[in-house]
Amino acid sequence: VQLQASGGGLVQAGGSLRLSCAASGRTFNSYSMAWFRQAPGKERVFVARISRSGDNTYYGDSVKGRFTISRDNAEKIVYLRMNSLKPEDTAVYCCAARGSDYDGTWDYWGQGTLVTVSS
Repeated sequence: VQLQASGGGLVQAGGSLRLSCAASGRTFNSYSMAWFRQAPGKERVFVARISRSGDNTYYGDSVKGRFTISRDNAEKIVYLRMNSLKPEDTAVYCCAARGSDYDGTWDYWGQGTLVTVSS
């Protein structure tokens, strides 16, 4: 599967953005999907993941209650709705896919989209 992330940009603190990750291929619903982010000078960290069916989601502690991951299997897109953005959310956001809902490595990665939150 090939992944293409989009939707990043510059936003003021407290604002919102929605990121999209479009997938190619015919078996999108065979993949669990996730978002990760990497801030300048820091390691990549997990943000959120969603199961293949979309029924189950899981979030990193720093975004819980502010971000929402969702997917549209018919359109082969996964979204990340980001509300109440903070300057510390500034990072390059990447989407990833794997064949299992619960474990295994994230085998497929899209290119990143930059989110900049100004104070």
